[in-house]
Amino acid sequence: MTNAVRPFRIERSTLRRSIRGAVETEETERGLVPHRLPQWARRQIPDPFMVQTSAESAGVRLALRTAADVVELDVRARRIAADAETPFPPSAYELTERGRLVATAGAAAGSRYVFAFERPSGEIVEGPAATVRFERLGTGRERELELWLPYHDHVELLELRADAPVASVPEPETRRWVHHGSSISHGYRAETTTGTWPVVAALKTGTHLTNLAFSGNAMLDAFVARTIRDTPADVISLKIGVNIVCGDVMRLRAFRPAVDGFLDTIRDGHPDTPIVLVSPIWCEPVEASAGPTVQDPDRSEEWTIASGTEADVAAGKLSLRAVRAALSSIVDRRRADGDHRLRHLDGLSLYGERDAAAMPLPDNLHPGPDVQRLIGERFADRVLTAFAAPPGETA
Repeated sequence: MTNAVRPFRIERSTLRRSIRGAVETEETERGLVPHRLPQWARRQIPDPFMVQTSAESAGVRLALRTAADVVELDVRARRIAADAETPFPPSAYELTERGRLVATAGAAAGSRYVFAFERPSGEIVEGPAATVRFERLGTGRERELELWLPYHDHVELLELRADAPVASVPEPETRRWVHHGSSISHGYRAETTTGTWPVVAALKTGTHLTNLAFSGNAMLDAFVARTIRDTPADVISLKIGVNIVCGDVMRLRAFRPAVDGFLDTIRDGHPDTPIVLVSPIWCEPVEASAGPTVQDPDRSEEWTIASGTEADVAAGKLSLRAVRAALSSIVDRRRADGDHRLRHLDGLSLYGERDAAAMPLPDNLHPGPDVQRLIGERFADRVLTAFAAPPGETA
């Protein structure tokens, strides 16, 4: 290593203990793979797109204590692609200290998951490993750092090296927040992991995040509910609706009991944990019209439109307005039945019609980096500050 008298190679057991934001860690012949779903749940995944998106490292990071000036991480990373040839830009690996970004390093994913919705085979093309290198980090003092993996890559951790000893950081005393949502919560169109709205909110409040958001797949799947049920949490948030509407996978008749069943399963493991049910943010195409959403054939760039109508909603299909009304009424009923630790957050308070006029969605569906940060800051202020105190203290 440059400028290093000798590199310290961190033991695999230390690397394993440093992983945060995963529900399970798989040991491979080459290294470690953090997973956001346990093995039994991964075996139930119903489509090839979710195979990759659920394997991606949204919110996963390494918690390290070191005085190192240079840190290197060898990885074997995989990213989704429409073909097997187009080169990838470097993926961003980021270091934060006490919620503040202190360094960024890039490394392109060497492997790819070839997938397109018109050709949904999901073929894995293996490629080479890469080294992520952070330099000029230190002041000679020991510090606690979090190394955030790229939210859009599946990452196998091979080896961690530094020019000073590295230790894992004990589990924090801060509140543990488990979040589930769609590509908006996964971070699609954010520039980096620390720019995804759940990470923005977690860093602002010092909250321990486990992000169980899966692009295109916030579908009220029972295996996700059981995973949340079994994951330690001091606060849980569930951002539900946009994938169900955009995929046109349910009618109102099926949606309402599915939400109840999802909540019932989580309550089996978290009878008293605060749960925040978050309805969709503003998305003009499906505010009043039903899905499914499609790409506008008259545009060359990505631009989402609805293929359903308001008449379809009147006949029982779902729009975002219908979803918001249903979620609000479900929470009101369940609270009246005694679940006082459940609350509803209107997604329009995170990003509404007025926000859309000032900060439009670049593809008419997904927030760009500016809106990702806006949502994160608002969620931190309106939700997480109430739960930021250590367990046992009143926020």
